[in-house]
Amino acid sequence: MTQVDYPVTDGVPGIVGSFGSSDDLRQAEAAAVRDSCDMAEIRLDLLMMDGTAGEEPALWRHLQGLPLLFTARRHDEGGARMLSAAVRMELLESVLDQAAWIDLEVASIDEMGGLLQTLKTRSIPWIASLHDFEKLPDTAVLETAVRRALDAGAGVFKAAAHLRQPADLARLAEFQLADHGLPVATMGMGPLAAVSRLLCAQCGSVLNYGYLGKTATAPGQWDAALLKKTIARLAPLRP
Repeated sequence: MTQVDYPVTDGVPGIVGSFGSSDDLRQAEAAAVRDSCDMAEIRLDLLMMDGTAGEEPALWRHLQGLPLLFTARRHDEGGARMLSAAVRMELLESVLDQAAWIDLEVASIDEMGGLLQTLKTRSIPWIASLHDFEKLPDTAVLETAVRRALDAGAGVFKAAAHLRQPADLARLAEFQLADHGLPVATMGMGPLAAVSRLLCAQCGSVLNYGYLGKTATAPGQWDAALLKKTIARLAPLRP
């Protein structure tokens, strides 16, 4: 299985469909996945949780021809297992031939310098992500993170955070609307997750995540197919 590219266009919403379990991945039909999203995310940390990591890449071979995003999430930002940086790097390096994109956290930039150099050498774009399951970080924290992502060579900065009140949603939308020097993807989690994913897409979020199959990978996540249909009906707000 070879790499299939997925170009990100700044300000244009794309849909990422994420598999929450190995069963969802096995049972997925390529045509249905293609209709539901622009790129499919495979969470390698979740596959290890299911005890199926040794089956790769057979688990996603039936998705040949679809752009694939690979993630091995660190535990303190939502990863399914307490995996060391070395293990997560090894998992990601094993799938580079099939990867349209790689996701790694801003907090992992320093400890994954070797992987970042490999991605640069092989011209594989990557997402620098930040996740907070308790709150929306201060805007200054988000701005510092996006600068780190830009300096490290990320192709996209992604922020996913728990939104407690409408003011959080408004602040996240304002952050999305600002010019940060690289494409940005933002989304909320929790009770305001659903509406946040629509508003952030309207404001230019370049990657908007929904789940494929039966299992969500974040609190309040949309079904990917429904998210794609709904976002397609929205008028952009980004100037």
